[in-house]
Amino acid sequence: MPDADTTRLNDAHCHFFSSGFFTRLAGDPSAPPAADPAVDLPAQLGWDGPGGDDALADRWVVEFDRCGVTRAALMASVPGDEASVAAAAARHPARIVGSFMVNPTAPDAAARVQRGFGELRLRCACLFPAMHGFASDDEARLVPIFEAAAAHGCAVFVHCGVLSVGVRRKLGLASRFDIRRGRPLALVPIASAFPGVPLIIPHFGAGFFRDTLMAAASCPNIVVDTSSSNAWTQYLTPPPSLADVFRQALAVLGPERILFGSDSSFFPRGWQRPVYDAQYAALEAVGLDATDRAAIFADNFDRVFGSGG
Repeated sequence: MPDADTTRLNDAHCHFFSSGFFTRLAGDPSAPPAADPAVDLPAQLGWDGPGGDDALADRWVVEFDRCGVTRAALMASVPGDEASVAAAAARHPARIVGSFMVNPTAPDAAARVQRGFGELRLRCACLFPAMHGFASDDEARLVPIFEAAAAHGCAVFVHCGVLSVGVRRKLGLASRFDIRRGRPLALVPIASAFPGVPLIIPHFGAGFFRDTLMAAASCPNIVVDTSSSNAWTQYLTPPPSLADVFRQALAVLGPERILFGSDSSFFPRGWQRPVYDAQYAALEAVGLDATDRAAIFADNFDRVFGSGG
């Protein structure tokens, strides 16, 4: 459970590894053979199979109850799987915010974004430039997505920096990611053009920490999420502590533009309490007061994604 003075806890970065997710992974030419991908691939990983979308949504809500998580953003983590997380969010609207991965280079990208924000009522489109081979300043591909987000009052997430997808690595899937394409400073023009659209950069920029802070200093609508282990700090000299990372981010962004995230994704591991514990301890070391901790762990989530319910 969260600490006593954390009355609400919202998680801005979790993954919804649905049956559809595994079915799409199995379509990769480098994927191992699987008669039933939603059963066989999780078994190879040592994970529980997801079952149906409603069952997986229910399991996450039970897990959130056990861990004291009030609300969470769950991401459909492969393009084309947005209906799965939409079903989860519709089933538990007070607990689950739906977000979805988009490949802007796909011919149906604009239609998928419109349907995602509109009919499916998802709240955030998630872009991975290094994975899908487009530049962070490719206006022709990005403007339609930001226009749709602005029209529906939604957010856009852009992964920058180092990208390693554990499930792909463990299954031996090809992961030819070009991290040169995910540069935070390249996002300044699109963020400036759509100041009403929250632009989330996860993992503090995943190695591009300085550039992320510079971009955010230029664009008040850029926010960061704190998710995962933040192992990217090993690439800096000297490697900062997590408290150092928070201290510097707070100096530039203030507590109002930092979203707590765990990067939780599969069962039986479930929600990653150790990530929360480490970040809570880091903020204690920084000396952040209860009001500002509440902003990071709950209030900013509600402002970016809406109050829910």
